[in-house]
Amino acid sequence: MSPSGTKVAVEVEGRQLVLSNLEKVLYPEVGFSKAQVIDYYTRIAPVMLPHLRGRPATFKRYPDGAEGKFFFEKNAPKHKPDWVRTVELASPGSTKNRETIDYVVIDDLPTLVWAANLASLELHVPMWRVGPRGAPKGADTLVFDLDPGPPATIVECCAVAQVLREALAEDGLTGYPKTSGSKGLQLYVPVKPVDPERTWSYAKELAQRLEREHPSLIVFKMEKALRPGKVLVDWSQNSPAKTTVAPYSLRARPRATASTPVTWDEVEACTRPEDLSFTADEVLERVAAHGDLLAPLLEGGPRLPG
Repeated sequence: MSPSGTKVAVEVEGRQLVLSNLEKVLYPEVGFSKAQVIDYYTRIAPVMLPHLRGRPATFKRYPDGAEGKFFFEKNAPKHKPDWVRTVELASPGSTKNRETIDYVVIDDLPTLVWAANLASLELHVPMWRVGPRGAPKGADTLVFDLDPGPPATIVECCAVAQVLREALAEDGLTGYPKTSGSKGLQLYVPVKPVDPERTWSYAKELAQRLEREHPSLIVFKMEKALRPGKVLVDWSQNSPAKTTVAPYSLRARPRATASTPVTWDEVEACTRPEDLSFTADEVLERVAAHGDLLAPLLEGGPRLPG
C-alpha cells in the first residue's frame, strides 16, 4: 500500500484517475480505509449503477471520515474530469441562491470511483431520471422512508412496512424494502413515470390514512414531539426537490453499514435491530448469493391509481 498522502494513477474502463490518501481510515471504529471504500463501490457497481444511472446525484462528503464534519455537494466540483457527465437543472429554493445546479450523473464505473475518491461516503438520488439531453423525466419510483422515533427501532419499522405493503397491494402496487443503512427502513414502489406532484400527493394521502388506522404505531407529521415510540412514514421525499440515499450506498455509521435491499421474509422475521444491519462486506456477500433484490424496480411499474 502506498504511504498516506501519496497519489496513485489508475485506469478504470479506459478513464484515467488519480486516487489519493488510500490509507486514510474513514471509519475509525472498524478501521475501514478509503481504499476499502473505493474497493466496495467498485465491487458493488454492477448492481448499484443501474439504480444510479440517469439520476442527478448529491454527494454527502466526509473528508475527515464518518465521525468528522460532512457537507452536501450538489454542484459538480470545478476540478472534475471532463468525461464526468453533468446536467444543469433549475434549483428553486436553493440555499445558496443558485438559479441552476450542475449535477453529476453517475452513469458508469469511472464516475463512481471518482466520487468515492472524493470521500463521498453517501450517494443520494431523486425518484426521477433525466433523459439523454438532460431534461427531467417523470417520477418512476415512489418511496416511503420509515423513520423510528426512539425507543422504536427498525423492528417497529418492519411492522409498519407490512401494513404499508398491504395498502399498496390494494392499489395494485408492489413495494420492495431496503434498509436505510442507518436506523430505519425504506419501501420503494415502481410506477409508470408520472408528474412527481402525483407521487408526492399519493404518498402523503396514504401516510395520513395509515396514521388514522394505526395511531399508536404510525405518524405522518414531521414534528419530533409526535414521534417517540412511533414510526414516521415520511412521504415528503417524493418531492422532486428531495433525494433519498441510493440502494447500496454506504452510510456514515460506525460499522460501515450500507443501505441494503432485503426480502419480505427478512422483514417479517426481524425481532432485533441487528437482524437488518449489514456492513459493506456483508452486502457484497448478499449480492453474490441473491443478486440484486431491487432488480424489479428497473423493469418499470403500473400506472399510479387515481
